[in-house]
Parts: sequence; structure tokens; C-alpha cells
Amino acid sequence: SRGILQGTSSLLLCFDESEVRKIIRECKKVLDYLAVAEVIETMEDLVQFLKDLSPCLSKVSREVGAREKELTHQVHREILVRCLDQVKTLAPILICSMKIFIHIISQGGKGAEEAAENRNYLTSRMTDELHEIIRVLQLTTYDEDEWDADNLTVMKKAQNAIQSKIRNAKDWLEDSLALRGGVGEKSVRQILEHAQAVADRALPSDRDTINKLCSDVNTMTEALCELRQDNKGTTPQAESLARGVQEKLGEVCRAISNAINNMDKHGAAQPAHTVTGRLEQAQRWLSHPDRDDHGLGQQAIALIVSEGKKVADGLPGVQRAEILTLCDQVDRLSRQLSDLCRRGMGNSPQAQEIARTLSQKLHELKEKIQNAVVNRVVEDFVDIATPLKQFTDAVHVPEGTPGRDVNFNDKAAALSEWSTRAARTGRMVAAGGSGGNKKLAESLVAAAGQVESLTPQLVNAGRIRLNYMESKAADEHFDNLRMQYADSVARIRNLCDEATDSAHFIKISEEQMQKHTILCEDSIARHEPQKMVEQTTAIARLGNRVLQVAKQEADNSEDPEFIAAVNHAADNLQAAITHMVQDAKAVAMNTHNSAAVSRWRESNRALLNAVGQVRRAVTVTPDLNNLHIHDDWDREIPPPPPPAPLTYALPPEEPSFQQQHYRPNYYMEKEIAPPRPPLPGGEMPPPRPPPPAETDDEDDMFMHAPLPNQPIMMAAHGLHQEVRQWSSKDNDIIAAAKKMALLMGRLSQLVRGEGGTKRDLIACAKAIAEASEEVTRLAKELARECTDKRMRTSLLQVCERIPTIGTQLKILSTVKATMLGAQETLPRSEMAELQGGTEEDQEATDMLVGNAQNLMQSVKETVRAAESASIKIRTDAGIRLRWVRKQPWYHY
Repeated sequence: SRGILQGTSSLLLCFDESEVRKIIRECKKVLDYLAVAEVIETMEDLVQFLKDLSPCLSKVSREVGAREKELTHQVHREILVRCLDQVKTLAPILICSMKIFIHIISQGGKGAEEAAENRNYLTSRMTDELHEIIRVLQLTTYDEDEWDADNLTVMKKAQNAIQSKIRNAKDWLEDSLALRGGVGEKSVRQILEHAQAVADRALPSDRDTINKLCSDVNTMTEALCELRQDNKGTTPQAESLARGVQEKLGEVCRAISNAINNMDKHGAAQPAHTVTGRLEQAQRWLSHPDRDDHGLGQQAIALIVSEGKKVADGLPGVQRAEILTLCDQVDRLSRQLSDLCRRGMGNSPQAQEIARTLSQKLHELKEKIQNAVVNRVVEDFVDIATPLKQFTDAVHVPEGTPGRDVNFNDKAAALSEWSTRAARTGRMVAAGGSGGNKKLAESLVAAAGQVESLTPQLVNAGRIRLNYMESKAADEHFDNLRMQYADSVARIRNLCDEATDSAHFIKISEEQMQKHTILCEDSIARHEPQKMVEQTTAIARLGNRVLQVAKQEADNSEDPEFIAAVNHAADNLQAAITHMVQDAKAVAMNTHNSAAVSRWRESNRALLNAVGQVRRAVTVTPDLNNLHIHDDWDREIPPPPPPAPLTYALPPEEPSFQQQHYRPNYYMEKEIAPPRPPLPGGEMPPPRPPPPAETDDEDDMFMHAPLPNQPIMMAAHGLHQEVRQWSSKDNDIIAAAKKMALLMGRLSQLVRGEGGTKRDLIACAKAIAEASEEVTRLAKELARECTDKRMRTSLLQVCERIPTIGTQLKILSTVKATMLGAQETLPRSEMAELQGGTEEDQEATDMLVGNAQNLMQSVKETVRAAESASIKIRTDAGIRLRWVRKQPWYHY
């Protein structure tokens, strides 16, 4: 039966792969047409190009759309949908850009270079999207820890891009009459660029090999181009050079394949892409500084420091100095600890003390970075429309107007400067303000890159429109790129808003408005109406941004009381902005009018109060009584009970430390003084001693950090570290997640052969699958009662992956057990999980390891999403989830 199942599975897999190959062939046809887009120079050729491209593009759209619905991985579906939408959007814009290019060269006018750059940019954008579609179509697994910016991912993408350009490059090399600057030569140059990107991320030995080959190819290509430019392309020297370049390109491709394989086998972890992820890596090192993590912890700390310095650049003096001082302290402590570790003193009391101090400083730095990032979001996205509007107005200035070109250049420079700043802020939010949310961080990085790359193309299109005022094609081309740019800017702002806590955003906006109010008062005192107008305009813009964020919060919620409170506060704010602007106009007309100044002060004060009202409305202060989070503290505190008889065991309770730690916060929120403690002495019996701290069965298993050759145990240990900070009392999600970490640790022991049989391995995997179903059930139950749409969607997306991965783990464990043949007792493998016998056994082991890592990561993300969603559940839901930290964060 095993053979029949394996044969059927192989047949289905073979059929599926053939279907994927058919779609890829259609995608490559479109890529072939796009490759010749830059040689089309007449309207007849353009018409034929469109006739050839349209049916292929329609077929790709239809087949990729159908394939997307069949995929099991949500992430892959989302990528395909996004890429396909981009291809559909860019195709008509590309045709328009080709039309304006032909129009310009047919008239022999200026602007052909800008038009060609626009066309090439749009061609490369479409090519990149199609390459991404091809890459995702070939994926059969999904790694929860894999990021688009990971070295291996970037290297594989570059390899795919090289493979698509090899044919054009070879055709150009074989054509002795081919001229300089054609498609083929550009393909050679692009291959070298992609090879350089691979070299930058490869291991040192591979990097040197690729760099040398690229240098050789570049030198030989330059010599070949010069010979062909002098009409000597058919000479023996030129033909010999062409053959030499071809051979070298083959060597480059082989070197790149070797570099990717070596990097994959090396398996060295690289620093995370967000401050949150880097902090986790640093904490793992600081927990065991005596362990050799190949410098990963120190690299992560260095990147956090680097991010802090980047963020500090745009801050005012005091805040900048605070962050830079903290960065210096962290850097110094990291170097001290690293030095102790090099001398073999990583386990000394001095090293442990430095590690604790460094851990605390890192958390402080993380908080400072997140606060600074919110500042940047408030300042940089207060007005996204004006730079584009001013540039558009400059483009439409009638011909013959004095200073027209100078004005255009000024507005183009201002637009470029603003775009650069917006993109930089987007990347800072991705790294420091996304809270480790992979999807959000990657979306921000992609949006930032798009804004940056689109800006020069919009400027080019504007310059063409400036020179060809009567051309309908130029007008249409500019409008297309302008709308693309506006959409990209709106997208990056919305993503930044999503990543930023609304209450914090409004608080920073409120502070900025107060600063502008002080400057406004100064302008009135100096009788400078123009400066006064600038400051009041800034106040009004900040007020409108707060209004926008408030409306987003109301739209995102399903809690009627919350929506009503936010909308009421937003209506008051809108009215206050209008009154303030009207009163400011009266002051600007006459700064000596004391009555007008008094009215403005009153309306501005009302505006600031309205902003404060919005902030309080969007700040979620959960009703602890209804949520049953800490309901035992809300009851009247009874007198201490008499000592229990020795024959009865005390029920497990939370440590008294937690009650002491949280009770003051609770009473502060309720604005009720805590009860007065009893006077010492008297006839009252002494209070009951605190019960023993909560203990977990898995603590023994996870007492020691796992070794690098134990990836399954490392994944289980990572989940355990995440959930052990929370008490599992009255929190079923934490209890279920802890159980999963324990089971995965047991699976690791079984795979290593530390006692147990094949039946135990299969039973353990089955128990993990059942536990994963329980985590998903609890998370979905919480999601149903969550009133925040974004939080609910996020929780559902992460938890819905868990049962699928759990089932896959059960199947893979069964396969692994079957691979062991007749052996009943699992063989011991010297503390390693990665060793397999045959090639099939090794493949099954690798898949099992990857699956275990994905499952633990998904559960970890579910716990985080559940903790966030718990503060926004319906007050009548009756869900009892208590999120109580067992210790302060800096104890971990």
C-alpha cells in the first residue's frame, strides 16, 4: 500500500508540475515581447507589438488567476494577486510611454531620452513582476521565517533574472554586426549587475570568484563594443572576444549556482530585518553569552544601534542627544561583553552583569526608536498632496510664461526631496515601528522602493509634457504616471498609519500643534502675518491628519460605543479646525487687532482640547470588570483567611509579586485609592504566605539552550521563551501554546533517538496536530469577539495556517518513521536532528525540520496577535483571558 500511495502522489505531483510549466511558458512569451519593446520606433511596429502582446498577456492573466485559487499557502496567493494586478495596471501605461517615445523621435524633438527612460522603467517593472510570478509558481513550501530581503531569497531572485537574460546576451554576442547599445548588450550589463548582487551576499570564497569573473566579462565586453563600434565586429579578434565573453558568462552562471548552494548548505542565520526581530536575536545571545552564536547576537545589536543613529538624525537636539547617548552605551557594553566572551569569560559574574545591563539598555533604545519613528510619521506625512500639486501646476504653466523652466526645476527638486524623505521614513517604520510584523514591514519596504523609483520617471514625464503642451499622448502619459505616484504615496502613508499606534500618533501631533502655537504667538507679537499664516496652516494640517486617523479608527472598529465616541470627538475637531482657520485669517489681516487675536487664541485652545478629546476617545482602556482580566482585584478584598489545615494542598495561584506589581496600575486607572493595609500586630492572624510560583513541566526540558544542530528543539525553545513571560492561569491560549512547545521538544528528543519508538514518534506528531487544532480554535473564538477589523484579520491569517502545518507535520513524521524500516526503537544520532541515512531519508528530515520551525513561528505569531486582540473584544463576550506577565521583561 505504501508503494501505491507513493506512486499516486508522484503522479499527481508530476501532473501539477507540468501545469505550472505551461503557465511559465506563457509568462516567458510575455517576457520575450517586453525584451524587444525598446527597439520599436514606428507606430506600425507598435500596433503589431500590441497585437502580439495582448493575447499572451490575457492568457497569463487568466491562467495565473486560476492557479492562484488552487494554492494552499495564503502568502503565495497574495503575492500572485499583487503581481498580476501590477502587470495589468502597468501594461497600458507602457503602451502609452512607447507611443510618446515614437511621437518625439518622429518629430526629431527634444525629450527622446526622457521618454526612453520612462519606457525602459515600465518595461523593467513589468519584467520584475513577471519574474516574481514565475518564482512563486514554482514554490511548493513556505518558510515563516523567510523574508524577501534574506540573502538566499535575493540571490535566487537574481539568478532567475540572469537566466531570463542569457538568451538575449548570447544572441548579441553571436551577431558580429550587432551595434553598441542594443538589447543584447544591455542584457550582458544587467547580468553583471545581478551577479554583483549575488556576490555581495555570498560567502567570502564565492564572492571573490564572482567578482573576478564579472570584472573579466566587463573588460572583454568593453573591448568588443569598441571593435564593433569601429565596424570591426567580423574580425578574428572580435569573434574571439565574443566567444570568450560567452564562455565567461557560462562560468558566471555556474559560480552563482555554487554560491547559492553553498549559502544554503552553510545555513548560517543572518540578522533580522526589524528592530523587534534583532532584539530577540540579541536576547538569545545575552541569555547565554558563553555560547558561540557565530557573532549573530552582536551583529543584531550593531544593527539596532545603526537604526537608532539613523532615526536620531531627524530629531530635535534633546531627543537626538538622548538616543545617541543610549546608542553609545549599548555599543560600549556590547564590545565589553564580546571581549569577555573572546577571552572565555562569557559565564563569569561580570559578563552576566553586563548582559543584564545591556538587555535593559536595548529595550530602552527600542522604545526610543519607536517613539522617534512616530515623530517622523507625524512630520513627514502631514501633507502628501502639496508637493505633487505644486509640481503638476508647474507642468501646466502656459508656454512663454517668464521663469517657467526655473519654476519647473524647483518644483521637481522639491518633489524629489520629499519623495526621498517619505521613502526613508517608510523604511524606518518597517525596521523600527512595524513591531516585527513581516507582511507590514515588507509592504512598507516595497512601497518605499516604488516611490523612490517612480519619482524620476514622473519628473521625466512632466518635462515631456512641458515641452509638448499640445500633445494628447504626452498629457495622457503624464497623468498615468502622476496617478501611479499619488497611489504609491497614499499607500506608503496608509501603511505607516497602520504600523503606528493611533493614540501615540495623536499625542505626538498634539505636541507638534502646541509647538506651532508658541511660534504663532511669537509671529503675532512680532507682527509678522506671513509667518503666522504658515504656523496656523501647519496646525490645521496636523488637525486634519488627526481627523483622518480618527476616521480610520472608527471605520476599523465594530464596537458601537467606541465608534460613537470617536465620531463625536471627530465632529467636534472638524468644527474646531474650521473656527480656528477663520479666526486666524482675521488675525492675518491685522495683527494689531487684539479682539481678533483673543478670538483666535480661544478657538485654537478649543482645537487643542478637541484633539485631546479624540486622543482619549481612541485610547483603548478596557473595562477590566467585563473582560474578567483581573476580576479578583475589583472585588472587595476579604480579610486574610485562617491558616489552612496541613492535610489540604493549596490550589495553585499567581505569585503575590504579580498582584503587588499590577494592583497599583489598576487602582490608578480607576482613580480609587488602594485599601489601607492593616496595622501591624493586633489579634488578627498573620496573612497567608504567598503560594509557590507557577511552575511548568517544560521548564526542565528548556532549562538549557539548544545546540545549533538541534533546529526542532531551537524552534520549540523559541516558542517557550515567547509564552513563558505570560501566566497560563485563566489563559487557555498560553496553556495550549506551552503544551505545543513541550510536545515539539519531545519530538526533537525522539528524532535524536533519546528514548522512544516509531509508535511514540507518530503519537507525538499526532498530539502536536491535535494541539494545533486547539490553538486555532481558541484564536478563532477570540477573533470572532474582536471589534478591531485589522487585528481580527491579522489573528485569523496567522492562526489559519496552523492546522495545515500541523497536519503536514503528522504526515512527515509518519514518513520519517517509515524511513527507519524494520527498526522499532529509534536510533540515537549524537544530539543531532539533521542527520539522515539515504537521500530520501535526509529529504524527509529536512522537510520535517522546516515544518516544525514554521509551526512554532505561526503559534508564536498567533500568541502575539491574540494578546493584541484581547484588549478589543466585545464587552459582553464573556471570554476569560488574563494576560499577566510573570516577571518584568528585563528578567528574561
